[in-house]
Amino acid sequence: MFPNDIEHLTSHRSFMNVPTRRGANEAPALACVIGIPFDCGTHPFRVGSREGPDAIRRQSHLLRPFFVDAAGAHANAVDFLRLIDLGNVNCHPGEIEKSYPLIESAIDAIIAASAVPISMGGDGAVTLPQLRAVAKHHPDFVVLHIDAHTDTYAIEGFNTATTFTRAAEEKLLDVERSFHVGARGTTFMDGVLGFGRSLGYNVIPFSEFDADPRACIERIRQRIGTRPVYLCFDMDIFDPSCAPGVCTPEWGGLNAKEGLALLRALAGLNFVAFDVNTVSPAQDIGETTAFLAATVMHECCALAAQTPRLAATRHAS
Repeated sequence: MFPNDIEHLTSHRSFMNVPTRRGANEAPALACVIGIPFDCGTHPFRVGSREGPDAIRRQSHLLRPFFVDAAGAHANAVDFLRLIDLGNVNCHPGEIEKSYPLIESAIDAIIAASAVPISMGGDGAVTLPQLRAVAKHHPDFVVLHIDAHTDTYAIEGFNTATTFTRAAEEKLLDVERSFHVGARGTTFMDGVLGFGRSLGYNVIPFSEFDADPRACIERIRQRIGTRPVYLCFDMDIFDPSCAPGVCTPEWGGLNAKEGLALLRALAGLNFVAFDVNTVSPAQDIGETTAFLAATVMHECCALAAQTPRLAATRHAS
């Protein structure tokens, strides 16, 4: 079934012009890009992150495969990973009951083929079905959620505000070793940080991270250890001055240099899945946010290449 025959995918121009399949006589892909063009369609005036994957792909063609400063990693992580782009899940925007099984099935197939999924949304609601797929293969996994919002609210239903509430209720992950990092700005209800903590999550608000990033990263590393890690990276962690095209912008976030440095500081964790979401092209300026998201995804490729199990394949080859 994998990698060329996953159901419910649409055709596309690939991320960074990587191949869309591996040949019959070629070694299999170690990682796969996949687009998830879904949003709930319920935001009062910022609907459009369903268009995020295509915008990210367009801007990815500005990227080149070699890192000038590989920081001990592969200079060309894309080549090492034998990266392919599987296209977009054929979602039904606004229809969770139809879309979630399709998303879960696609991510499940990638992981079953021993590859790392690197997905691009879509709004924050696309994360829950991906967590369900990861849980089938890594029952002890943890989440590292980097976002201006916790997406862990004490409300009913399935939407961008309840992704990690439902994940905790479904016991998909080890909440006590999982982190929400970066919450800031305003929200529509009180007590969201406390509620996240009451479910067992480690919550590091932006003010705490900003005061001492190095100490926070060390705390994350110590707590997570060698556990399988799902990295959920919401583009609104960046300040709107460098990432205006997001669903729910909040002033006072990371600049591009700081955000990319944060990603590089996570090298060596046992990543098993990556999820970059919330690019909303309708509100973007010159596809600046899409270009930054493509760069984040390229950094995720570098992180995947540095996971201990994949680094071992480099030494064995």
